[in-house]
Amino acid sequence: MLVFRGIQKTTLIDFPGRVACTLFLPGCDFRCPFCYNITLVLGQETGVEITEKEALDFLQGRKGFLDGVCITGGEPLLHSGLLGFCKKAHALGLLVKLDTNGSMPEELERLIKEKAVDYIAMDIKAPPEKYSEAAGAKVDIAKIKRSARLIMESGIDYEFRTTVVPALHSEADLLEIGEWLKGARRFFLQQFNPNVPLLGRSLEGSRTYSEAELQGFAEKLRKFFKHAEVRAGA
Repeated sequence: MLVFRGIQKTTLIDFPGRVACTLFLPGCDFRCPFCYNITLVLGQETGVEITEKEALDFLQGRKGFLDGVCITGGEPLLHSGLLGFCKKAHALGLLVKLDTNGSMPEELERLIKEKAVDYIAMDIKAPPEKYSEAAGAKVDIAKIKRSARLIMESGIDYEFRTTVVPALHSEADLLEIGEWLKGARRFFLQQFNPNVPLLGRSLEGSRTYSEAELQGFAEKLRKFFKHAEVRAGA
């Protein structure tokens, strides 16, 4: 049974085109230095504990108002009860969006085959040769590539997204990501926030790309993707 460590009761942003609730699962196999969900990623006490039953009861009570539920983390695919929860959310008439880092393609494929998710958002940390540096952990890039391919071939709605950090990502890196994921449906660039506590303390207070720079990157990436944008407020 799942235990959620955070909830956003209503969001108009997390699930594109839908009114949704976002539920946060603890734990992650990455240690991205630009991550600000430190307590969640490290599995530390967040002050919130929502049982699976409590979450489903909440969703049941919001039927008719919510279109869907977003499941994020941390890395949700670390939790063996995720498939069952997704099916229960579907039984309530809700669509399910999954956020994932793509490190667990076998579990991702299972959810896709079981038709347990309706939208997948996969974070792309860097071009392949820089992946472990950006993820802050040793990464099996073959698994990342397999997850990306599964998503693109799934028939499910999806997006890829990269949080852009000047210390980690050059324009050439972003264009390399474009070459890698060429033909994907949606790709979003997200600004990172250096003004909060981060897993990588050295990035705190560091510079960010300007809005104009990010828009320039997005313009150059449009030749690779059907839709490439800077996500406002990211």
